Amino acid sequence: MTTPEESSSWSALQRVILPSADQTDTIPLYVDAGPASGIRLRENDELARTPKLPEEKLQMFSSGSRPARFEDLLSRQSMRVRSGEQISFGTYFNAFPASYWRRWTSVRDIRLVVETSGTGAVTVYKSNARGSVQRVDGRHVDGDATSVFELSLKPFGDGGWYWFDLAASSTDLVLKSGMWETFEVPRASGQVTLEITTMNKPDFCLNNARILADNPEALANVKEVLIVDQGTQKVEEQDGFAEVEKSLGGKLRIINQPNLGGSGGFARGMYESVENGSDYVLLLDDDIVMEPESIGRMLIFADRCRTPAIIGGHMFDLYNRSVLHTFGEVVDPFRIVPAQPHADMELRHDFGVANLRQTAWLHRRVDVDYNGWWMCLIPTKVIKEIGLSLPLFIKWDDAEYGLRAKEAGYPTVSLPGAAVWHVSWADKDDMVGWQAYFHERNRLITTLIHSPYPKGGRVLRESVQADVKHLVSMQYFTQHGRLEALQDIFKGPAELHKVLASKLPEINALKDQYSDAQLKENVDDFPAPKLGRGPVSGAPIGMPAKKDLVQWGIKTVSRQLVKNPAPESAERPQGFLAHRDNRWFRLAHYDSVIVSNAEGTGASWYKRDPKKLKSMLAEASRLHLRLFRDWDKLGEQYRAAVPEITSLAAWKKTFGLDGRNGN
Repeated sequence: MTTPEESSSWSALQRVILPSADQTDTIPLYVDAGPASGIRLRENDELARTPKLPEEKLQMFSSGSRPARFEDLLSRQSMRVRSGEQISFGTYFNAFPASYWRRWTSVRDIRLVVETSGTGAVTVYKSNARGSVQRVDGRHVDGDATSVFELSLKPFGDGGWYWFDLAASSTDLVLKSGMWETFEVPRASGQVTLEITTMNKPDFCLNNARILADNPEALANVKEVLIVDQGTQKVEEQDGFAEVEKSLGGKLRIINQPNLGGSGGFARGMYESVENGSDYVLLLDDDIVMEPESIGRMLIFADRCRTPAIIGGHMFDLYNRSVLHTFGEVVDPFRIVPAQPHADMELRHDFGVANLRQTAWLHRRVDVDYNGWWMCLIPTKVIKEIGLSLPLFIKWDDAEYGLRAKEAGYPTVSLPGAAVWHVSWADKDDMVGWQAYFHERNRLITTLIHSPYPKGGRVLRESVQADVKHLVSMQYFTQHGRLEALQDIFKGPAELHKVLASKLPEINALKDQYSDAQLKENVDDFPAPKLGRGPVSGAPIGMPAKKDLVQWGIKTVSRQLVKNPAPESAERPQGFLAHRDNRWFRLAHYDSVIVSNAEGTGASWYKRDPKKLKSMLAEASRLHLRLFRDWDKLGEQYRAAVPEITSLAAWKKTFGLDGRNGN
């Protein structure tokens, strides 16, 4: 009889990869040059604040690292280290996230296999949760060599990584391959449906399809590549589509459906993955560039999780590709807002400035509540048990799903080394305009379903505060959407599917009623501001102190209610505000002002209207009082409805697949 040990073999967990030829700006995420560790000076460090510190003293604290030479990257798996130089693979994509494997899988022992040619040394390092670097082992190599290092995951309870460095001596040293492996009984890999939801971004979709076709190993366990096209610029109608479809060997399928938002598109991917018998669905945004190696890494990790888990990939900034947008997300339970898991985390960390080895907080394992659906792998077992997405159109669908899965006993893991480059919203403002409706409604629905606090903690209070800020900022279109969101809460969960395709057109139809919603491409399309007609002269307007906010709000609202705008403000604006200066405490001082949008594509004319302020403020107060009074009843109603409105049957009806014509 064969024992498990006799039938076991070495299985690959993660291989060393290098950037493709068109991604020179991503090199710091894969490899960097210099010593094994370094000290990063932060702005608040004493040495960084010392103006007369000698330059030689500062050099003692610099990393000494530099970008690796692109011409030394020989393929996606191999590179050259020049004689006398040192290269580290202690990087985002090539260090091994030991603490994540220790926490979520049964793997406890691994090995690193490094194949080289030339003369030099291979040195293995590890870190702990505090970011302290420790040498583990090293080998001198000469000629063609295979270096094997047996490693344990037991010390990585709270954090830490493994990685290796190469140093070339008398001749160049070439890395031929590197692999992290574990010894286990062979297992079948789970099959995944890879689904992209798109809305008029066919060029992105085709680009990612080409990336997959150029990396066939990424498709090894992909049952099908599914594009749910909800736009008017159809992917199938683009030049080059037939070629891309052929290159994917019959795995590409297009589904055309009405615009049901992100939640409707991703729910379709969930639905189809259950129907076609996949073990997982991998949800992907359309406006991304994928690192195809991430697909295999997520599948390998998910297959070995002790409990079925949602596996998320991280997001890098598409237009600043060494910048990590977020390393993990949780929901603040008292406020129901996205929050950072740890206070010492750095938003938008730039690996081009400080590498993994220098950045202590990156070594602490980050446990999350959810992962954004720009790249998120969900087991179909989870879908069958807890349902599909809530029909929310956009906003809060991914966070709510993560919270729902967590309550059912299924965790979410944001896995380092798996990521996409995504159009970042760092320079967007989706709290104003048509998206404000969905933010307000869906945050309240998520709170009603999941908040552990009476009356939703601080959510209602903050909702009122947001109403006041938008109103004193003359953002009346935004506030109209927020009022509709409050009104629609009372219509109950049964309405969510009914309005999924119609709500956005309804909101956009209101734009003509509000000057702040009417975008013009050029500032010159507006009347020129009249010199000296600004609200204040002298120092810039600052935010009121926290202790003065209530008094400031009462005074400001009272002034805007009783004082009519200057007559000429309707004919000519008082000034122009760039988006970065577009803050409520500044806007509140104007009667009329031109404001540019976050994307830099245009500007709108904000005009103060006391009548709108009065009526909208009264309606907001009335609705919030009603919501406070009916909170417990509404919470029971929404919680009870979740199994039905997220079911395959409910979504099948919305997709038009219940006996009617559908795609």
